[in-house]
Amino acid sequence: MASGGGSSDAELQRGFKTLAVTRPDPAAAVYEVRLNRPAQRNALSPEAFAEIPRAMSLLDRLPAARAVVLSASGPHFCAGIELGGPGNPLAAPLARGADPAAAAEGLRRAILDMQAALTAVELCRKPVIAAVHGACVGGGVDLVAACDIRYCSKDATFVLKEVDMAIVADLGALQRLPGIVGYGNVADLALTGRRITALEAKEIGLVSRVFDSKQELDAGVAKIAKEISEKSAWAVMGTKAVLLRSRDITVEQGLEHVATWNAGMMKSNDLMEAIKAFVEKRKPVFSKL
Repeated sequence: MASGGGSSDAELQRGFKTLAVTRPDPAAAVYEVRLNRPAQRNALSPEAFAEIPRAMSLLDRLPAARAVVLSASGPHFCAGIELGGPGNPLAAPLARGADPAAAAEGLRRAILDMQAALTAVELCRKPVIAAVHGACVGGGVDLVAACDIRYCSKDATFVLKEVDMAIVADLGALQRLPGIVGYGNVADLALTGRRITALEAKEIGLVSRVFDSKQELDAGVAKIAKEISEKSAWAVMGTKAVLLRSRDITVEQGLEHVATWNAGMMKSNDLMEAIKAFVEKRKPVFSKL
């Protein structure tokens, strides 16, 4: 992995138009990916759909990144997909007046591309932690559903608005949320389009913890991410990989998968260091990536 670190870091330095990707604490192996269009309430534009997978792919390959925080600038986390803007991939196939079959296939490809952009969060081997404040609407919910852990401030609200726009949510919420909050809760949110508070989000399991303010959210999530980043990277990445794989297969298949995984990965130097540190009653020093 280390061989790609220099090129990934150089690529990150080029910057982004819709995101801000930073390492807030040089002493921590944690990077922050911040939605950075506050004037547009961080609505997901075509550029955002291109930049999110680019950022996640770069952090996946960057040895210095061992955990990722997904946050947002401004008063709201995300207003959903940007509608009516230039280059909107959903409008283009409909506006050309093309053959209906060609238009349908163009729309299908546009949806698949946007799905892939959010799935890139899930495919990043490093754990991605969502820090949500303010409104999280539609595509914003799809985005945080692809994260590994979700936290929010008490002012946060969540809504799947697609049903009120006469469409079916198609960027992952209907597929990922049942495993996070249960089928009944997803059906409630998706069919009514009602907005839920941070407290209800915590009650149904959409978020793991609610912080009193955005400042406390940022500090708390940074602390959690730093703690994760200090653990064995192989164990952390392996846990994420096994969790995701086990989600989509039977328990028996999942047990077989983790047995095979550990048969290879339990040979790591980190395991020996963890055992030695435990015996010596000290904090372990794990391998760099």
